[in-house]
Amino acid sequence: MDEKQVFKNLLGLRRPWYVSMVEIDAQKHRVDVWIEHERNILFACPECGKHCPIYDHAPERVLRHLNAFEHETFLHIRLPRVRCAEHGVKLILSDFGENNSAMTYAFESHLIAMAHECSIEGVGRLCNVSRTSGWSVIERAVARGRDRKPFRLPERMGLDEKSIAKGQKYESLVYDLGHGTVEYVCDDRRQESLESCYRMFTQDELAQVKVVTMDMWDPFIAATRAYVPKADSKIVFDRYHVMRYAVDAVDKVRKQEHAILRKIGDETLMGTKYPWLWSQENMREYRKGEFEALRNKDLKVCRAWAIKENLRHMWYYRYGKCMRDYFDKWYWWATHSRLAPVKKAAATLKAHIDNTVTYAKHQITNALGESVNAKIEKAKRMACGFRNRDHYKTAIYFHCDGLDLFPRPATPLALREAHA
Repeated sequence: MDEKQVFKNLLGLRRPWYVSMVEIDAQKHRVDVWIEHERNILFACPECGKHCPIYDHAPERVLRHLNAFEHETFLHIRLPRVRCAEHGVKLILSDFGENNSAMTYAFESHLIAMAHECSIEGVGRLCNVSRTSGWSVIERAVARGRDRKPFRLPERMGLDEKSIAKGQKYESLVYDLGHGTVEYVCDDRRQESLESCYRMFTQDELAQVKVVTMDMWDPFIAATRAYVPKADSKIVFDRYHVMRYAVDAVDKVRKQEHAILRKIGDETLMGTKYPWLWSQENMREYRKGEFEALRNKDLKVCRAWAIKENLRHMWYYRYGKCMRDYFDKWYWWATHSRLAPVKKAAATLKAHIDNTVTYAKHQITNALGESVNAKIEKAKRMACGFRNRDHYKTAIYFHCDGLDLFPRPATPLALREAHA
């Protein structure tokens, strides 16, 4: 078997394509393969799928392919253009690589699979491609994936923001809580940012939204109320962010009390930050004894901690009225605690109680959104940061949108309709 036949088999070529020439440069570790087609062949028109005669050929394209025996492999091919009676002269659909790419379908798919596991820089070093080429592959993958994905607004939607870098630079994220994916990324976290997403949909489509979880960020609340019908019954403030106010209040009380105790030489609260912040079920086993001893002391932070822990019981209720009644009792206790940080947190939660008790109806949190946030943080660490917003948004869609990213040979319109 000669080298032409070997590479024809390796490439999986079928008629009318065949390998006309192979050049191997052992010093450069490079293989060049020229591919041609048989003469007097009819090719399908890319518009209608009818087989038409060849009109001429496009300029030669050189496509990077998967390595052969640790040698970088390049395919040389001139695609024919056909003369269609209905559509005129058209370039045929390529069986080797997309018309706007310098890579074969196989090599581009290989880069996409690797980009899921390491940074673009890492992909470039392993596959000997430039950073620009690597990002072009990712951008094309996201563009084709977004084109293939149905255009819709999730019924169970989560809203959050992610920082792009140090400073006040954010992206607003719209999650699908049913599938754990990021559906839309909007620049900044202003009201107009989220409204730009809502404006892409009709009132009927917006009415299909059943629940929206978010933190207590006023621009998100205002945008949702302005566009989503009956938004007040659908907005649910995320449990984690509600509890965060009580947790932060406990930490502030601890800091204040620790500063007072240290002035008189009492180091009781030294190194005790995290036991006060953990919930009881998450308490580390080796710290339980130490924490029990602290709780038996007459400390202000003990009262703050007890108030915070009792707020957790509110989430066990399954009726909004019962949940609100429990909160009212908790609120009285918190506001009479004589602890300024706790009173301030209680006032904030009181102002947002209407869309906190909607949890009883919907029983949903933004926990899936937080798991997606972990994926985004992983992507940021792998990339060691991003040079611009566009790359950051592209990376979020690439890793977190559940897209069909891989290229595949296009099918003429007539064949697509036949299969449909």
